[in-house]
Amino acid sequence: MTLADLIVVAGLTQLGLLGAVIQVPSRLRWRTELEALPRLHRQMHWVYGGYVALAMVAFGGLSIFTARELSSGSALARGLCAYMALFWAIKLACQVFFDMSPYWTRPWMKMGDAALTAAFASLTAIYGWAALRGA
Repeated sequence: MTLADLIVVAGLTQLGLLGAVIQVPSRLRWRTELEALPRLHRQMHWVYGGYVALAMVAFGGLSIFTARELSSGSALARGLCAYMALFWAIKLACQVFFDMSPYWTRPWMKMGDAALTAAFASLTAIYGWAALRGA
């Protein structure tokens, strides 16, 4: 499998992860948990969540449709891949260090947590490799 192939898989993975992302507000009970916050803070929470989802759509689409360019080793490709690697490394760190245990109440949720962690690590590795790879 070439780096371009892995980038396509990474793009499909990111689009697939949107299924988990859209569940965050309900699973974390944003409507009730954020109720005590001022309106602006609640709105900002939703906007930030939307930005994360939009970034995932953009990264996924770019990865699927421009995989060859992203694997080319050009300065622009390496810079974009470095940004995507950093994005996923931060998501991975949050996944590992934030205490999600009160929300994973069923065995399938714990398996999903492990799958998310593996996906974030894989995305970090793929884009990191593409960023560090020379032209």
